[in-house]
Amino acid sequence: METNIKGKIKYSLRAATVNDIELLIRFKLFTILKYAKNLSKDEVNKINKYVRDSIYREVDNYKLVIVNKEIIGCILVSDLDDGKLLDEIYLVDKYRNKGIGSTLIKDVLRNNPIVYLWVYKDNKEAISLYRRLGFLIYEETDTRYKMVCYQQ
Repeated sequence: METNIKGKIKYSLRAATVNDIELLIRFKLFTILKYAKNLSKDEVNKINKYVRDSIYREVDNYKLVIVNKEIIGCILVSDLDDGKLLDEIYLVDKYRNKGIGSTLIKDVLRNNPIVYLWVYKDNKEAISLYRRLGFLIYEETDTRYKMVCYQQ
């Protein structure tokens, strides 16, 4: 499926494979380590292990975002008892703020009545986007919000 954003950027999604694991690990680590601050070496090691384990376990559920045959990001949507978890969405800097992320999220929302996500409190730009798309803070930890969006 190819999607056209605002008449400018066409992107498509393809299923990730085991050949994409290292790229997915890089994407996920970038997202986590950008907002998780003041981590000890032990915490960084635990995060690295968690990321590797989770990507090996979930690789078949990832979709890669492709523009002009270039992988520019990924999305992972997982099942929950009462809805879906937008577990990960990542775009390389060059393709942020171009409507791709919003379109990806709107597609998830359109196809699922309840969608949750976690976001770091320091990620103000993402929080603003999620609020515009109808997400509300559902619960929080010291560093992150769990947000939810209900579709009618």
